Amino acid sequence: MTSALTTTTDEAPKAADPTPSRSSWAPLRPLVLRLHFYAGLFVAPFLLVAACTGLLYAASFQAEKIIYADEMTVSEVGATKLPISEQVDAARKAHPEGAVAAVRPSPADDATTRVLLSGVKGVDADHTLAVFVDPYTAKVEGALEQYGSTGALPLRTWISELHRNLHLGETGRLYSEFAASWLWVIASAGLLLWFTRRRAQRKLRGTSGRRRTLGLHGTVGAWAAAGFLFLSATGLTWSTYAGANVDVLRTNLGQSTPSISAAAGGDHSGHGAATSAGDAEHGVGLDKILAAARSEGLGDPVEIVPPADASSTYVVKQVQRSWPEKQDAVAIDPTTGEVTDVLRFADYPVLAKLTRWGIDLHTGVLFGLVNQIALMLLALSLILLIVWGYRMWWQRGRGSAFGRPIPRGAWQKVPPQILLPCVAAVAVLGYFVPLLGIPLAAFVVLDVVLGEIGHRRRERAGAAT
Repeated sequence: MTSALTTTTDEAPKAADPTPSRSSWAPLRPLVLRLHFYAGLFVAPFLLVAACTGLLYAASFQAEKIIYADEMTVSEVGATKLPISEQVDAARKAHPEGAVAAVRPSPADDATTRVLLSGVKGVDADHTLAVFVDPYTAKVEGALEQYGSTGALPLRTWISELHRNLHLGETGRLYSEFAASWLWVIASAGLLLWFTRRRAQRKLRGTSGRRRTLGLHGTVGAWAAAGFLFLSATGLTWSTYAGANVDVLRTNLGQSTPSISAAAGGDHSGHGAATSAGDAEHGVGLDKILAAARSEGLGDPVEIVPPADASSTYVVKQVQRSWPEKQDAVAIDPTTGEVTDVLRFADYPVLAKLTRWGIDLHTGVLFGLVNQIALMLLALSLILLIVWGYRMWWQRGRGSAFGRPIPRGAWQKVPPQILLPCVAAVAVLGYFVPLLGIPLAAFVVLDVVLGEIGHRRRERAGAAT
């Protein structure tokens, strides 16, 4: 049983679960049950938003291909593609505003070339204007705002922002980090509870009401648990606070993602290498730069980034995120066309590779359509689990407005030799994942205070009688 919500038994938890590790599990089960119940109860709304927006994002890849087909594909495949410099010239004549930030040559026979312009009025500072050029005729097929390394166009960009921060900027990112911080906790607790229930209690046949809802919740959750753990872990790698801690850890371990050196090796002043605003042609020109990259084995799709200034090189990098990934990059001297630095994805540290694969799998690009369908199924599973979880909460109250809560005091029954290591582990996790640790600490303090208030009220009531 996993993820999204509520309790896993009809009555208060019993200590007589027939499991192999009964001596250690029996006192922990009520505590895990209470954690799963309350964490699911209060975090579920955030998870529901993340699941719904994630479902939309996974579907946006295919929608993008349909909606922007006129810009992304050529009307007729020709015999030979024009030099990349001619295609860029055509784009600049149609859109002289801004500066050329990068060029993505046509990666397939039926695909257009993208000339990416920065500093364009009306386009967000961290976005570019993608001008789509027919590589056979140099005809400009249109222009659309683009964002990110995967080349997201307006529809996917809007949905991506919705999923990441609800269009609320950096503050809005706290919602997604909060959801990712707690998803793995709820999923893990639910999975433990599901595997330790008696086999007879897991059967759906002949059951009805809350027990049937519980069975559906547990079975679907158990099957989807691995996916939830993966989404939680990968989502945290580029979150605001936990992601920063992950980056520090990777740096300390020497596992950071390497970068190519774009510093030119020599004085290029007066040799045609200086950057001119809005011009992608420096020194030997784009065609020779692309040819030099091809000679180093960089196949399509690639992105050409012009020199940032007079002391910089061109950088040509592969941008294929689908399997097998192509992430090699080369730096090329703009005056001589010679390769000055090479960075191979095969030489990335292990954790850098795992991070790259994890993010691409999380965003649905690593295995294409299959990846996207799997993400949609996971999102749908999470939505159903949340609905079933709240339904069980209501059914637990036997039709009352709210379900009955799980009793307090479960931690008092856990032996110190088990409780103390658990508390230490939670403290460490809470430090590295602040949006798990801070809310958990706040809940514990509130729970203790409310428990003490209730205890004193009962004492006063007893004294009065």
